[in-house]
Amino acid sequence: MIPDDAPDGSVTGRAEERRLDAGALRALAHPLRIEIFDILNQYGPQTASSLAAMTGESSGATSYHLRALAKHDLIRELSDRGTGRERWWERPRGGISFTNPEAMKTPAGKAATQLVMSEFLTRRHQQLMRYVTESLASPDGLDEANAMVATSTLRLTPAQTEALITEMHELVLRYGDLYRDQTGEDLQPISIRTDVFPLPEDGLSS
Repeated sequence: MIPDDAPDGSVTGRAEERRLDAGALRALAHPLRIEIFDILNQYGPQTASSLAAMTGESSGATSYHLRALAKHDLIRELSDRGTGRERWWERPRGGISFTNPEAMKTPAGKAATQLVMSEFLTRRHQQLMRYVTESLASPDGLDEANAMVATSTLRLTPAQTEALITEMHELVLRYGDLYRDQTGEDLQPISIRTDVFPLPEDGLSS
């Protein structure tokens, strides 16, 4: 899930979360499309040319995949920006959920969901490892004032786990409401990971 807005749309100014249907999941289930979608999410509006430079693909390839994503409203064109030769694209505001019970009822839906989630998590892990590797190689090391890499293990009931998830989610949403559209100097995109899940009872070997 990419949770930049409230799941139920109940907070004023927040768009309702979109749960992707099977068609949208299948359209997204391509490594380059996932990368393009995620770049638009993390870095804001881009053109086919700028995406080509960021992904190492040709602008023809990124243009083709942008149109495929747009067909399912996963992204949209900025009609008031650019020219006929340089079209700008953005990801619409609102949370995105990849888990859809209806899509999971079919083998194709399960496969698409697994690919999308696997690619997104792999990309997040690669970004984290790049940050850690580059930071450790620098003279100053990890910037603990502007980054946190930590893991905690708790023993909680299902109700307590749900309360923890809700509180963490609301904290991220609150900061999104405060700072999402700010402009100015010294700004940089920040990735926030909030992973909460039960461990297997018989250890990690399974």
